[in-house]
Amino acid sequence: QVQLVESGGGLVQAGGSLRLSCAASGRAFSNYVMGWFRQAPGKEREFVAAISRTGGRTDYADSVKGRFTISRDNAKNTVYLQMNSLKPEDTAVYYCAADVDGVVAANKRGDIDYWGKGTLVTVSL
Repeated sequence: QVQLVESGGGLVQAGGSLRLSCAASGRAFSNYVMGWFRQAPGKEREFVAAISRTGGRTDYADSVKGRFTISRDNAKNTVYLQMNSLKPEDTAVYYCAADVDGVVAANKRGDIDYWGKGTLVTVSL
């Protein structure tokens, strides 16, 4: 069992920055591909970013490329999402996800291994 706890959300003005963290406890963190997803009010949850087990490969949604950076520290069992140049359309609940095979494919199948409870990011004009 893996528990994921997100933190770092809050209210920020457009153009500002936030850094989200996701702390994992339980089974070996480095065994899991990690990712971030988000769900805006009235919309479906969507993929934001993913990072491989070693951190050597990352993947981003087109909407956040060049603005968001995902990273991980396996020694601290933590994955991060640095969000810069935030826009009002980035407002959403951001969820951390872990899957032993890969978060993108697992999300499409609807069977991601573990989810966090989410942290709210609100970007104002």
